Amino acid sequence: MGHVQSIHLLLKKEEIRKEKLSEGEKVAVVLDVLLATTTIISALHNGARQVIPVLDPSAGIEISQEEGNGDYVLAGELNAAPVDDLIYPSPTLLRNMVRDKTLILFTTNGTVALRNSAGAKKVYIASLLNNPSVAEKIKRQHQTETIIIVCSGNSGEFSLEDFYGAGHLIDCLMLGSPERFNLNDAAKAASALYRTNIENAFDILQASYVGQLFNRHRLIDDLKLAANKGSVHLVPEMVNGRIEAESSRQEMQHQNPDTR
Repeated sequence: MGHVQSIHLLLKKEEIRKEKLSEGEKVAVVLDVLLATTTIISALHNGARQVIPVLDPSAGIEISQEEGNGDYVLAGELNAAPVDDLIYPSPTLLRNMVRDKTLILFTTNGTVALRNSAGAKKVYIASLLNNPSVAEKIKRQHQTETIIIVCSGNSGEFSLEDFYGAGHLIDCLMLGSPERFNLNDAAKAASALYRTNIENAFDILQASYVGQLFNRHRLIDDLKLAANKGSVHLVPEMVNGRIEAESSRQEMQHQNPDTR
């Protein structure tokens, strides 16, 4: 193959440079492990038609009025706290509410990171749940582009669970052909953290700042769900501000059932 691909990891959404992202051939993969991207992937897995990430609650309310017919679920949080009139964006809570509906979602970090990554040639949504499938797709369909992995972070702060999630994705990408990729220092560090904690997904999530909040608010089921590596074979993509899942059947044909 010969071509060496760059993997560039951004440690928080504030590092996104929109103009740089839209130059050249760049594929963005956005992670917000606790909880936005896990919620999105989980909702699509549970039968949501699509997910619309928004920049603030009022934009969400506006879109919900356009959608009409009650065919939508409006969910959101602000700095991890509930927002009036919005359902808390917990994947376990939304599980039974989203089938055949559009999920309109606002979160402090993840949905903002997604909107700010929209200029890339492709924008994929990743979490521990679907990192193996995302890596497979990138290796199959994007063999020359620069891969920008975006950790959403936490209100401008570095976030341990996103960094671990990025390390897992990088590990999945490098599986079998590590020489194909050139990693920036942040990507090397994420990979090293992951390699030394392969079995510790739940513990790392629980130890993180946001994970401790979840612990205190008894959201332990969401923590367990978010730590469930490789459990969903979907590769959601954001196109024109809307996220839909590529049919998992296509993905499954390329998946080795034992890749866990």
